[in-house]
Amino acid sequence: MTGLFLAPEGAVYSADGRLFDVWDWNWTSPRNSDPAGTGFRAVEPLEALRAIGAGGKARKVPIGVIGPREANAEQIDLAYSLGRALAELGLTVICGGKNGVMQAVAQGVHEAGGLCVGLLPEGDWREANPYVDLPIATGIGKARNVLIAQSSAALVAVGGQYGTLSEIAFGLHFDKPVFGLGDAPDLADIRKAASVEEVCQGLAEYLLRRPSLS
Repeated sequence: MTGLFLAPEGAVYSADGRLFDVWDWNWTSPRNSDPAGTGFRAVEPLEALRAIGAGGKARKVPIGVIGPREANAEQIDLAYSLGRALAELGLTVICGGKNGVMQAVAQGVHEAGGLCVGLLPEGDWREANPYVDLPIATGIGKARNVLIAQSSAALVAVGGQYGTLSEIAFGLHFDKPVFGLGDAPDLADIRKAASVEEVCQGLAEYLLRRPSLS
């Protein structure tokens, strides 16, 4: 993806002069501006997304992070690093609010000053792990997996057991992009990533996808 320009005040433009609306997360109609002119700088999607997050005026876009409750050390480390990275980009994280990958990503988000929403299967918000900033007690048990998939703009799977596989399936059914990190299931429609940085790059390209010129 090319053709993104960063204005001096931090606004992001496309090559044809469209401004990226950070509240609607969409491109405006063409404007009378010259994004390749003086003061504008060509940037990659990840740098553009970082600038949008740093501006402090963007609507919080929810990224779902899913993974096993009984996670191994590699999954814990990846989830924690992913949480920090997403928070530093200004993105909100949605997870299941419990242990394992969910707690690790929530801790990463929390310690980086971001916002982590936990959709809990129980009916008591106090059942959330200690790093969830906004616990939501759904009271619907494992059916909350559907809510995580539907409410996320995109999903990132770190590892995967049966619960994670169900969330992946729902995400794909709802036409959401699903990224796989670490030992996530190697399915045809999952976008496997070799690192947290690669996941973030993929999310940036998806969230800032080029506007239609029609």
